[in-house]
Amino acid sequence: MTYKDCGSHSHSRRKLIRRIIWSVIIILFIIFLTILLIWAILQPSKPRFIIQDATVYAFNVSGNPPNQLTSNFQITLSTRNPNDKIGVYYDRLEVYATYQNQQITYRTSIPPTYQGHKEVNIWSPFVYGNSVPIAPFIGVSLDGDQDNGAVVLDVRADGRVRWKVGAFITGKYHLYVRCQAVIYFGNKAAGVIVGDNAVKYTYARSCRVSV
Repeated sequence: MTYKDCGSHSHSRRKLIRRIIWSVIIILFIIFLTILLIWAILQPSKPRFIIQDATVYAFNVSGNPPNQLTSNFQITLSTRNPNDKIGVYYDRLEVYATYQNQQITYRTSIPPTYQGHKEVNIWSPFVYGNSVPIAPFIGVSLDGDQDNGAVVLDVRADGRVRWKVGAFITGKYHLYVRCQAVIYFGNKAAGVIVGDNAVKYTYARSCRVSV
């Protein structure tokens, strides 16, 4: 074989490799474009959350001035996936309560789960805090609200979700859920007494959801 033949074979081999590489790139681009088109056509909707009820086992402000809060609730949240062809992975979801934007309980984790098309999940986590420090003005405001007969809390759920379209799974997105819960004092008719000291309040109220 002459030197010219070797050079010709080497050039043909490089040309074949370039064609294979470009073919792979084009195929990957077509797959990626197809996924984007499917995603745009399906237009996934956010999960819908409803706060069903809250059972209050403890809610005590202490200190002089009031600067600590001990509380214990069981919250029932229902969530529905409104999409026909898109599933939702809840990789992380933490539930807690706030008052005037200050966190007043610890965070309770919801176990990771998958929610299929049009599926409904119901969670009933306990949300609590023992002698949680609060700002003095928060304590005074809580005392005032209790004297007036009602305390308005925000039950929040923060986490990460992924969308599943066929075999394709997206990256992680932040999920923020805000639900309003009202606790009444001195008015037992507003709730149902459960056991010796607990009171259950029913809401069935939609929550604000952002992704």
